[in-house]
Amino acid sequence: MTRFIIKRLFYMVPTLLAISLVAFLIIQLPPGDFLSTYVSNREAQGEVVDQAEITNLRNRYGLDQSLPVQYIIWMGNVLQGDFGQSFQHNRPVSDLIWERLTLTMLLSTGSIILTWLIAFPVGIYSAVRQYSMGDYIFTTIGFIGLSIPNFLFALILMVVAFKFFNISVGGLFSPDYATAAWSWEKFVDLLQHIWIPIIVIGTASTAGLIRIMRANLLDELHRPYVTTARAKGQSEFVLIVRYPVREALNPFVSTIGYTLPQLVSGSIIVAVVLSLPTTGPLLLAALRSQDMYLAGTLVLMLSVMTVVGTLISDILLAWLDPRIRVSLGRS
Repeated sequence: MTRFIIKRLFYMVPTLLAISLVAFLIIQLPPGDFLSTYVSNREAQGEVVDQAEITNLRNRYGLDQSLPVQYIIWMGNVLQGDFGQSFQHNRPVSDLIWERLTLTMLLSTGSIILTWLIAFPVGIYSAVRQYSMGDYIFTTIGFIGLSIPNFLFALILMVVAFKFFNISVGGLFSPDYATAAWSWEKFVDLLQHIWIPIIVIGTASTAGLIRIMRANLLDELHRPYVTTARAKGQSEFVLIVRYPVREALNPFVSTIGYTLPQLVSGSIIVAVVLSLPTTGPLLLAALRSQDMYLAGTLVLMLSVMTVVGTLISDILLAWLDPRIRVSLGRS
């Protein structure tokens, strides 16, 4: 087990370097750069851009260097904790990210907790009570949740809330608290707004995990060891929880690999529709404006979280499933 973890940590280093290179190249793929987009937007508004200003900005941000030099400079600064300067906002990238990261992680964590609290017991019930009325109801709800995109659900919820309840659904704060300093009243206002995006974001994930949990548990319930334990007089509740449910938990643990990046990015389209002050819209705006230091840092952060999440899920799977531990011991 220890050798497995060390090996995975060793593989993470070249993987992350390759990811950072690919992320940097993808950001640079569109024609032009930030200054080209900046000049085009200003000219579209009827403004005249001085060539000297463009030259000064290009020298200031190092855009006159070749791509390999820009990448080396960027990665060298990242390793020192300096993520660069945002072209669009003219502020340090770290300041922009930390402003939104707390709210993003709070929203994503709430969605994940809601997903697990609902999917775990409902999936078990649907498997144990297969083809019952409750199973059919939850299956129907699950298919509806999988088929409706989150952003469409958000739009429907906004229309219903405004038309029938005269409630404006959008953002995480009321206008009076949006720019106010943190206080108990602002925190209460956040709790009054955050449940809506949590439900919207968690709908599709909950429906998907219910189906996964049901399918895996149904497969385990017909195993010979379950029949043997039942023949020995083991109570049904203890039998199900101790053996088949534990084996069926593997899909839940394996989802950590993509759950961690969700804590950072959130759901970008839902965040745009609901006007949420999270990192998702910030990343989208950075990609559209080719703000390479801001976009590159966010993409690199998501990649790091994905790799770390995969490592954590592999370790937890090895701890949870004895079959994986045996295979690791043989390798």
